Amino acid sequence: MATPITTSRLRHGVALLALTMALGGCASFSPDGGVGAAQFLALSELNKDAVKITNEADAISAQARVATLLKGAVSADAAVQIALLNNRGLQAAYNDLGLAEAQMVAASLPPNPRFSINKLSGRFEIEVERQIAGSIFALITLPARREVAADRFRGAQLKAAEATFRLAAETRRQFYRAVAANQQASYLQEAVATSEATSELIKRLGESGGINKLEQAREHALYAETTAQLAKSRLQQKIERERLIRLLGLWGKDAALRLPASLPPLPSRLQSAKAIEALALAKRLDLQIAKGDLDILAKQLGLTQATRFVNDIDLLGRETINRSRTVTIGENGETQVQRDGRKSRTLELEFEIPLFDFGQSKVAAAEQTYLAAANRLAEKAVTIRSEAREAYTGYRGTWDIARHYQNQVLPLRKIIQDESLLQYSGMLIDITTLIADARSRILSNAQAIEARRDFWIANVNLKHATIGGGVGGESGGGSSAVASAESGAPAH
Repeated sequence: MATPITTSRLRHGVALLALTMALGGCASFSPDGGVGAAQFLALSELNKDAVKITNEADAISAQARVATLLKGAVSADAAVQIALLNNRGLQAAYNDLGLAEAQMVAASLPPNPRFSINKLSGRFEIEVERQIAGSIFALITLPARREVAADRFRGAQLKAAEATFRLAAETRRQFYRAVAANQQASYLQEAVATSEATSELIKRLGESGGINKLEQAREHALYAETTAQLAKSRLQQKIERERLIRLLGLWGKDAALRLPASLPPLPSRLQSAKAIEALALAKRLDLQIAKGDLDILAKQLGLTQATRFVNDIDLLGRETINRSRTVTIGENGETQVQRDGRKSRTLELEFEIPLFDFGQSKVAAAEQTYLAAANRLAEKAVTIRSEAREAYTGYRGTWDIARHYQNQVLPLRKIIQDESLLQYSGMLIDITTLIADARSRILSNAQAIEARRDFWIANVNLKHATIGGGVGGESGGGSSAVASAESGAPAH
């Protein structure tokens, strides 16, 4: 049966525990769960609010803001704000940040001492052993480990901010894709209506003998092809809309959000490319995360080198109490009991002797890990410079293409169509020429919409090439436009 442990018996253990706390100190939890860095960067770089929802009041407030933003047609800025408030994946990233903070606090605490008590009893003898043990090695290395844990938490904060930027970038890109798909579908619907009326006119002319079967077939084929393109466009419209709804975290009646009828007009002036590489190197979150990881590895390498000969040192204090009874019978027949108690204390120090491994393998592994991280950081810096240049090239190039369609191609196509109608009415050209001109104008308008969409996506890519959060791999569907141009059909 175990005996109770009194305060006097634990005085040595309490002393050791007090020493442990004095050496260690302890980190505390931040009131915002560490999400303040992400909120600050979202406000300063995106001009948007990032909110961590931790209770019912937060959820109600966020839902009210989302409901307000969903009134009327949703803009690109409103879509980004809705996503930051309503996307559950982002909230999970903030929860992961809370876990990282808990790990930091745990790593900054001193090691817990280990207490044990044993009792061995016989008929006339009792032996009680109380023991307290603690790791001196863990105490000595605690400041260094606490510093590494704090650096890891700062890296986790930057990763949460990067997740915020990534969601904002993906939402804005998808918004432009969805609006462009709506605009394409609207334009093709008008083209189908016009083609249908022309096809009906051609049919009547054919019945009266005013047009041959070949010309009739050409016009009917244009109508059939335009109808097929409209069906494809409506399918793409639904897909792009669903992708946007997923990013916004909407469901139920909220999924019936309204989008603008067309993409924003092109800006009259472009951003400057001056010092874009330096700006990217100064702001990119992934580069800051890589630098932080390299600093952590450097500190861990120093700790490894400092402790290469010793893996652990344990200090163990033991108190042993022996109590015995001697029963004797006196001359008068009375039983006499003599009690004897002995107390002994020992202090033990345990450590590993490196007879075979003097820490060379551990240090070598740490050095190679550090050098690999340093090389990856250098590679990332080169990549970031290139991504910034590439993003600006795409930004400038797509603007030039979209402006060319807006100022040159579409006005010329309208002139051609108007003149073709006049000449056809004056019987100066045949129906074949008129149909070819109509087909070309449909293709040009579809490509003009895609060009404007590609510019706005490139604009997003340029922004996030300098601050982080993911750079788009393509301009937003240029491959479909090329395929459409090669096939001679309007892109969907």
